[in-house]
Amino acid sequence: LSKNLKSSGSASVSYQIDIILEVTLIHPPATASPIGKSTMAAVCRACEDPLVIVLEPESDDEGQTVEDPQNVPDDLELPCGCHFHWQCLLDQSQEIAISLNCPSCQKYLPSNTQGPSVTNPFLHTSSGAAILTRYVNEGGLQDALDILPNITEEAYLAANPDARPARAYHLMCAEGDVQGVVDLLQDANEELAGDVAQLGQLIRYQDPLAGGKSALHLALEKEQEEVVWLLLWIASPVPTDVFPVSARQAAESLQIVRLTNDNAEDIRALRTEAGQTAEDVARSKPARWGALVDAGILRA
Repeated sequence: LSKNLKSSGSASVSYQIDIILEVTLIHPPATASPIGKSTMAAVCRACEDPLVIVLEPESDDEGQTVEDPQNVPDDLELPCGCHFHWQCLLDQSQEIAISLNCPSCQKYLPSNTQGPSVTNPFLHTSSGAAILTRYVNEGGLQDALDILPNITEEAYLAANPDARPARAYHLMCAEGDVQGVVDLLQDANEELAGDVAQLGQLIRYQDPLAGGKSALHLALEKEQEEVVWLLLWIASPVPTDVFPVSARQAAESLQIVRLTNDNAEDIRALRTEAGQTAEDVARSKPARWGALVDAGILRA
């Protein structure tokens, strides 16, 4: 700069400074990212698409869209630092459940050091194992989110697709959705062409991901009385006159038939992996189920 001052005068100095300023504004100097700060990855390691999903706009009563499509984040960061869409990772659940490694970089994911069971990798990962992730979606940031239960469930359902209706049925029983349970069982009955034996297997399904609980275990645990009576009506030989009038009327209005008078098919006799019957669950909640326990209604 001093050389230019001597040789070219003040006009040249002004010209040189203008060029320097222009270049600086167009190409600002790079700055380093703060150390230890996590930045959102550009693409998913599975599909290589941007880590966003498109929310389609809602339509009004006349079918006209009222808003433009909106991009929202969908960024699941694994402990190894690899990023995925939520669904892209779940689509690889079977592989992850067996190895417990990242499907991209193959690093071990759980926070403890024990691997999965060789005999049953989908259902018996080591006690206390967790895959803690960082997930950013439309609702915001979820830090230390354990996705191992999701991986385990998806892997199990991928290997056992017939279990999907049964798990949906269990969820409805736990939530007290009587109409949903009835609709699901009626649909299943049609699909099974009236095969009562197979329908009974669905009704008495015991979930290996929940320690072998039946729908009745769940209904008692979640204190869903209407569902309890519904299940006893469908899948136990409890005498009809024992049922409350309201439960009988509800069953008749929904046109629900009783499937069994056989004690071998009694849903009350089912035990969890820990050996608990439905009555045992009820005994743990005396304030809610004391009357049913005392009357012996839950005893197989």
